[in-house]
Amino acid sequence: MNISIRKQLAMIFIGLMAAILVVSMLANSLFLEDFYYVRKKDVLQEAYRQLNEGVDDSGIMSEESMAEFNDLCIANSITFVVEDQNFRKQIWTDMEMEYLRIIAGRLYGYMMGLDGGTGSEIMEQNDKYTIWKKYDSAVGLDYMEIWGTLDNGFYFLVRITMDSIRDSVNISNEFIKYVCLVGIILSVFIIWWVTRKVAEPIRELTELSKRMADLDFGVRYTSGGKNEIGQLGEHFNQMSEKLEKAYSQLMTANNELQKDIEEKTRIDEMRREFLSNVSHELKTPIALIQGYAEGLKECVNDDEESREFYCDVIMDESSKMNHLVRQLLTLNHLEEGREEVVMERFDMVPLIHNKIQSVSLLAQQKEARITYYGPEELVVWGDEFKVEEVLTNYLSNAVNHVDGECRIEVKAQETDTKVRISVHNTGQPIPDKDIDQIWGKFYKVDKARTREYGGSGIGLSIVKAIMESFHQSFGVKNCEDGVEFWFELESGKSVPKNAQMKGNMHE
Repeated sequence: MNISIRKQLAMIFIGLMAAILVVSMLANSLFLEDFYYVRKKDVLQEAYRQLNEGVDDSGIMSEESMAEFNDLCIANSITFVVEDQNFRKQIWTDMEMEYLRIIAGRLYGYMMGLDGGTGSEIMEQNDKYTIWKKYDSAVGLDYMEIWGTLDNGFYFLVRITMDSIRDSVNISNEFIKYVCLVGIILSVFIIWWVTRKVAEPIRELTELSKRMADLDFGVRYTSGGKNEIGQLGEHFNQMSEKLEKAYSQLMTANNELQKDIEEKTRIDEMRREFLSNVSHELKTPIALIQGYAEGLKECVNDDEESREFYCDVIMDESSKMNHLVRQLLTLNHLEEGREEVVMERFDMVPLIHNKIQSVSLLAQQKEARITYYGPEELVVWGDEFKVEEVLTNYLSNAVNHVDGECRIEVKAQETDTKVRISVHNTGQPIPDKDIDQIWGKFYKVDKARTREYGGSGIGLSIVKAIMESFHQSFGVKNCEDGVEFWFELESGKSVPKNAQMKGNMHE
């Protein structure tokens, strides 16, 4: 069942406000009375302070002190009386004479110990005064009273009625104001936490959209959820998958288009070069086959061993010609664009291990060791079958030319956008004059050695054609102990940003 963000937020804020109101009501019910009495007690103590400081030894208050004290009495409905040691009234509230006699009698009873405070609840008591809550049966009202002795020896009684409605409302409102203030502060923190939880999936979707804008279609929304954000995240995932497939198809189509554009300018030169090189390469094996065949026909050597040798030479040269023709056909297809390049993402590491295994027997015959250095997972963009052809040529070339320590190392290095595969073999370096020529068709650095293992000089040309069809870099460099061939592919963690990049960039 889907739950909308609007309902979620509504329930959160309604619940939050309801909680604040309930807490306010509970606080008002449980703590208002105590707060009310504390405030009244503070007022009584303030009245005592003003009387103690304002009444002199003759029982008179200055006009300024009396005005301040009257303001306090009016604001808090205070009644009071001050008497000397002989209980003669010195200062009192403007009140009915009967009520004045009542509170004067109360003061006399308190000071003389005639009224022991029956029905009273003492709130504070010291050697100067007593503060208590008391019910006055003579007038039928509840009071809070402070009574005792001033510093000049005069007796005093100050009382506040507990039934002042206006005063009660003001104090109650003040109390609730404090409670609401605390509730608002708590609400700010709670809402901040809740909105953070709600906004987290939105931030994730923002980051996903940013990465997809950078053409990284491998990202996925993982926060889940059944509301609109969760559905949007699921749609993001579906869109990412479809865009990745579409981009793969677009890359394939782009490679095809690029080859078509370049084909018209290269085709004539390719044909001329092809015919010239084929004629040169086939001339020697054809001459050998013809010579040995004529020798067999004319019975130059009658013994069985010589005839078998002649036949072996003819078969060996025929095999080399057959291999050369197959390589030429492959190269021709690549250069003319008849080989379809299918760009896809795949893991390079299993391919590397398989090719190392396939040449391991030949390496053992030459007592060479092949070692792989790199991660156990290396996702790249490319045509897997053609990448395999490149790696096969590099490894075969390394095995045929390994020398010295007889060590072959296959290395893989990954950056944010590129993956570089290199094949290093110990042995003699390539002469500087030849290093830029080895990618040409039929070019051989050491013709005698190349002839020995059946090389035709076509393998690196095939590598060059494949890498140019990918529009990626490749090359070769001499090292202190040997030679290193390398090529680059786009990392599978990103997508190619420059589909027009050429591949014949050599170190």
